[in-house]
Formats: sequence, C-alpha cells, structure tokens
Amino acid sequence: MSANRSSSLSAQEQRELQSRLERKQMKDFMGVYSRLVQRCFDDCVNDFTSKSLLPKEEGCTMRCVDKYFKGTERLQTRFQELNAQMVQQGNALPGR
Repeated sequence: MSANRSSSLSAQEQRELQSRLERKQMKDFMGVYSRLVQRCFDDCVNDFTSKSLLPKEEGCTMRCVDKYFKGTERLQTRFQELNAQMVQQGNALPGR
C-alpha cells in the first residue's frame, strides 16, 4: 500500500491495518517455526525410551537448527542481491 493511500486512512483504520499485519506476521512466523521444529524432530529424534534427548539427538537438533538459520540467512542475502540487481537493471532500461 502506498504512503498516500495509508495516510488517507483514519487513525482507527490505520490501527486495524497494523493489527492485521502484526497478526499475519505472527501467523507466518509460527508456521515457519512449526515446520522447523517438525523437520528437526523428524530428522534427529528417534529414541523414545527416555523422556530427555540423548546427546547425539541434542547435537543433531542443534546442527539442524543452525543449518536452517544459516541457509535462511544465505537465501535472504541472495534475494537482496538479486532484488538490487533487478532494480538496477530496471533503471537502465529505455523509457524508465
């Protein structure tokens, strides 16, 4: 939404929009978190004879989470690089 359109909203509408955006972001975050937990659990936990994690399961889980965060960070960096490149190329096109 452009700045002009959001500034034409009343204060109540702006608060409602902000609240909806925050709920959406929280829902998205919880979905990502849930998928991460499920994936690392499925990959790493396989002994259910104890109520606590075995050292190898705990290590696997830590590596899984670390790998996920590093991969996500790399994807975000690459996306930013590609986005900047597209903006730069878009500005170089005739008629722009």
